[in-house]
Amino acid sequence: MSWLLNLYETYKANLGRVGEIEKKRNEQEYTLLPVSHTTQTAHIEVRVTEDGEYHSASVIDKQDAITLIPCTEDSASRAGAVIAPYPLHDKLSYVAGDYVAYGGEIKKEEPFSHYIRNLEAWANSPYAVDKVKSIYRYVSKGRLIQDLVEKDQILHVDANGRLIDKWDKIEGAAPKIFSAVAGEQSSAFVRFTVYSPSQELDEVWKDKEMYDSFVQFYRGQLGEPELCYVSGERLPATDKHANKIRNAGDKAKLISSNDKSGFTYRGRFSLPQEAASISYDVSQKAHNALKWLINRQAKIIDQRVFLVWGNDELDIPEGDEDSFDLNSESATEPIRKSHTYEELAVEVAKAFDGYRNRLSTKANINILVLDSATTGRMAVLYYRNLQPHFYLDRLTYWHSTCIWLHRYRKNDTGEYIEFVGTPATKDIAFAAYGPRADDKIVKGLKERMLPSVIDMRDIPRDIVNSAFHRASSPESMDKWEWEKTLSIACALINQKERLSVALDYENPDRNYLFGRLLAVADVLERRALGDEKRSTNAIRYMNAFQRHPERTWTTIQASLQPYQARMGREATYWNKIIDEIGSRFKIEEFNNNPLTGLYLLGFYSQRHELYQKKESTDAPDASN
Repeated sequence: MSWLLNLYETYKANLGRVGEIEKKRNEQEYTLLPVSHTTQTAHIEVRVTEDGEYHSASVIDKQDAITLIPCTEDSASRAGAVIAPYPLHDKLSYVAGDYVAYGGEIKKEEPFSHYIRNLEAWANSPYAVDKVKSIYRYVSKGRLIQDLVEKDQILHVDANGRLIDKWDKIEGAAPKIFSAVAGEQSSAFVRFTVYSPSQELDEVWKDKEMYDSFVQFYRGQLGEPELCYVSGERLPATDKHANKIRNAGDKAKLISSNDKSGFTYRGRFSLPQEAASISYDVSQKAHNALKWLINRQAKIIDQRVFLVWGNDELDIPEGDEDSFDLNSESATEPIRKSHTYEELAVEVAKAFDGYRNRLSTKANINILVLDSATTGRMAVLYYRNLQPHFYLDRLTYWHSTCIWLHRYRKNDTGEYIEFVGTPATKDIAFAAYGPRADDKIVKGLKERMLPSVIDMRDIPRDIVNSAFHRASSPESMDKWEWEKTLSIACALINQKERLSVALDYENPDRNYLFGRLLAVADVLERRALGDEKRSTNAIRYMNAFQRHPERTWTTIQASLQPYQARMGREATYWNKIIDEIGSRFKIEEFNNNPLTGLYLLGFYSQRHELYQKKESTDAPDASN
């Protein structure tokens, strides 16, 4: 229940934002929903006068269709033929008193009678505002479809006065309503607002007075108080919890007990409330906070939700970002040969100081992953709740251990830049599975990486191995793709090895030494080739070299002889490096045993060192 409690606490900490309209990058609006409210996609907007007369109507554009509406427990979870009207805005079959007269079909009782009875109770209650009364006076006349057909030609009927199902059998361009509604005209959702010639009024679905009016009215209709397992208070309980968590069309629920014949709770309990009793107030506020946070800051991959937030500080650094996004200034500083992990940890910690200062000691950091296997059930796949200093310390550890030198990011001017740090999880997926990896693979990797980031566990071996083997096969990729894969694979491997990018001349490990040899062969041939762009023999044989290093090195070294001859006296410099590296091998370790990921670190560091060499009389420049 802790995730529910923290969502509930988040809602209470942000009461000032309830009903405040915000916009996403795509200009779609969202808000922190009031209690007893939900969202619905509306198709027709009907404007009535303050006196309760029809004024005008229009078909709603799709970008403006999401509408905040009041709802009851029953209407929020209605399905199939169940009659459960929304209190104010609803489908034509509910809000149109002349629905049957225009050919509308109903299966049981007439929905309008239930709708108008509930609306009348609200309009006549002491909590009703003038807008509710105006809409009630109009809708109670029972002529909505007639007005929409005759006055504004929003809806269209055939020769018999029945609503037309489809326009495909009629000549001419289809009216706007047929493109707005996915099905028939009769399934259109109607929202109401009040028009006033004397002053501009807020739309009903954005009016905070309307929110408060219904919340107070509906509060008196809730059941008897019970012990809430989340808050510990005695409040009216509910067994009907919210859906539409990820978007307006999402039917999956996190909490459900409507399976009377299966095993949702049966076998252990006779009644659902015996398993867990959750108050209506907590359920509404927790679910509304979750919807708001998902709209505001969650990352959604193939419908899987990844969300990080703080109870009293919403904007929290996420563990899946790379170090360049975290701290671009320190990330791009030149590599120092004296670089240590302790120094980098200090630099990373500085990037988090701003968050440490804003977060109170009582604040909680929440990491939540959600997904649904079916259309009706959603599950919490991962949840952690940490104190701020623990969370930030673990991010500091991650960003100062899984590090390497990368060159695949661009700055504001579009130029590639170098940065030392940790790759983002989406880039790790790129390295492990290639750029064509679909969202299902990416979301699975992102979830599996969370324990490595948050709980300081080792990176799953299959992910490291996959990146390692792809980095050892440069012939299967374009150069830019391989370079990116190589640096990311080095970062993953280096989480355990803890080596610096700067070349370690004293490292005696055979894997590291073989990697250094391969790098020298690559740079030597690349320098001899000059402007030619073809791959070197070292790169072409890299996969075979990883599997059979001694045998493949003999082939690579033989292929270097023409290039050494072409270079003349300069070849002496390169031969000295090869001899120096070879002298460090133990005789018994110069064999054909497959190389581990450490050889990639030796390859990268040696190549980087050669490309960084400055011109001098005894050390020619090895860069091209």
